[in-house]
Amino acid sequence: MENILLVSNVILWVLVIGLAVTVFALARQIGVLYERIAPAGALMISQGPAVGDVAPEFELETLDGQRLKLGGIPPSNKSTLLFFLSPNCPVCNTLIPVLKSIKRDESQWLDIVLASDGEVDKQRAFVQRKELAQFPYVLSTELGMTYQVAKLPFAVLIDEQGVLRAKGLTNNREHLESLFEAMERGVASIQEFMSKRQQGVA
Repeated sequence: MENILLVSNVILWVLVIGLAVTVFALARQIGVLYERIAPAGALMISQGPAVGDVAPEFELETLDGQRLKLGGIPPSNKSTLLFFLSPNCPVCNTLIPVLKSIKRDESQWLDIVLASDGEVDKQRAFVQRKELAQFPYVLSTELGMTYQVAKLPFAVLIDEQGVLRAKGLTNNREHLESLFEAMERGVASIQEFMSKRQQGVA
């Protein structure tokens, strides 16, 4: 009987040690995968004003008739997220709750401006349907052409000094937040940051 207990204890300890080694190996492999798979940031487009340039200045009128200045030092002394969208863009629609959340959580340092073009009546109906009255909403073909917006949704982040800090296609919340991360780290994009990090490790 004692021999059976001794053998079972030995087997149990062997299994426990084997399990510990397996967990350690898996944890190490997860770390390797994390290093290889970089976080996905907004896809930056090389066309239009470059990151680090002073953002072009515009004097525009919002849908509700207010004058709005884009570029230069804003009266609020806050950074500005310029978000290009369209009523006909399904991805844009999925990001509207994200924009509302960002406005609520980051309002101390960030203003959000929505930009589009097209028929005024359709745009006003869209604003009412999606409850976007809390955002300045401008219609300007020139604005989109200046920033070379070819696909939607597209976002541009301008700091409180009027300098363009990040831009790119933003298909989800992670892409939007990558613009803030890029500005905080002083790089044009998360991809650039990861590239510099990998070069530093090499």
